[in-house]
Amino acid sequence: MTIVESRPSDLIRIKLEFFKPFAGVSTAEFTFRPDGQQTVVTWSMTGRTTFVTKAVHLFLNVDKMIGDNFESGLARIKSLAEAEAKS
Repeated sequence: MTIVESRPSDLIRIKLEFFKPFAGVSTAEFTFRPDGQQTVVTWSMTGRTTFVTKAVHLFLNVDKMIGDNFESGLARIKSLAEAEAKS
């Protein structure tokens, strides 16, 4: 995992290099948008899909598998940010 771009209060872009179960490179992004007294955080991940990974997607709901990780990760970020704001 390598941070390749960071713009405070706007964006963090991360290069992810996977080795198992399949080799590949993806990009994860955290974007931040003010919304009143709060900040809307969006976490996304993109990458090339090979024939093998397309076949895997036919049998596994990868969005459902990863979605819970995104939700719990965003909840953790929210908790940490709110705790920091209070101190």
